[in-house]
Amino acid sequence: MFELTPFKIAVSEEEISDLKTKLAATRFPEAETVDDWTQGIPLTYMQEVSEYWQHEYDWYRCQNRINEYAQIVTSVFGVNIHLLHVESDQPDAHALVLTHGWPGSIVEFLDVIEPLRKHFHLVIPSLPGYGFSGKPTHHGWNVEKIANAWNTIMGRLGYDRYLAQGGDWGAAVTTALATNHSDHCIGMHTNMPTVGPDRDTLNDLTEFEQNALKGSKFYQDWDSGYSKQQSTRPQTLGYGLVDSPIGQAAWILEKFYQWTDCKGHPENALTRDQLLDNVMLYWLSGSGASSARLYWESFGRGGSAKDIMIQSGVTIYPHEIFKASERWVRRRFTNLKHYAIQEAGGHFAAFEQPELFVQDLLTCFAKFNLAEND
Repeated sequence: MFELTPFKIAVSEEEISDLKTKLAATRFPEAETVDDWTQGIPLTYMQEVSEYWQHEYDWYRCQNRINEYAQIVTSVFGVNIHLLHVESDQPDAHALVLTHGWPGSIVEFLDVIEPLRKHFHLVIPSLPGYGFSGKPTHHGWNVEKIANAWNTIMGRLGYDRYLAQGGDWGAAVTTALATNHSDHCIGMHTNMPTVGPDRDTLNDLTEFEQNALKGSKFYQDWDSGYSKQQSTRPQTLGYGLVDSPIGQAAWILEKFYQWTDCKGHPENALTRDQLLDNVMLYWLSGSGASSARLYWESFGRGGSAKDIMIQSGVTIYPHEIFKASERWVRRRFTNLKHYAIQEAGGHFAAFEQPELFVQDLLTCFAKFNLAEND
């Protein structure tokens, strides 16, 4: 038997007080020796964030907003999974599971819930080891196991057929749902398709494809150190992240500079409150190590690259980490119904550009045949 236990976030005043004490006691490093972000997140910005976090930021604003929605905790394969379950006003609506990645959280989707619930029953889980989900105590929680867990949860909620969407690790989980559970996952969309360049096109690259390859090279040369650390020694990293709120915030916020369409500063893409809301889901849960461990579980440890045969859609946002042209996508997405390139936004599509994200999903899913007997 399984339980779907109602849940509300209830962070104590003591936890907030402890956070502020730690922030006040932060030992900062010296300033960077350049006048940009090439050595990492600048000292002056982190000092500003620290002051704001201590004296102006209000966690309970975020907590109350999340708690407006029905939440559930259910145990799957021995780990408690926390999720938002927001039912549509349309009783015959299809279910849609939205999956975040690292360094994101369910906070990414808060601004798209209301417009999407007009069309879909929404299921928004926190990855195991993230946010208010439990932390695995045994290894083996890779992308495919998470997809198995998601499929189990959707069945428990009464959704035998559902749609799936995700970016970052959410893209990998969504792809695993599409390839391993196509009897239940009837359509998918991603803003970061897990495909590489088509070797047959390398002598005939479009300008878009050339820029995509340049972006991938920049990532490998200058932006992938976090991934190597998290995929090899997540436990070692965790001691600093779980003990130091500024350490955890800097580790995350630097990626919001690099991966958003922010034009030089992360707060051009998202507000400081939004950025800290997301950081808080890592800090409050002490998930610096457990979230990083997904990289260790999934990189270089098997997994398949099977073709995606269900109805699918792909949207590329201009400041995404990895971008793929339509012809590259079609080599793996064999039933591609929708391909679009957006005008603005980056890696955190729903967070940065909620209106574009919602409209694009509606456009995409309208092209799918979702009839019961199809």
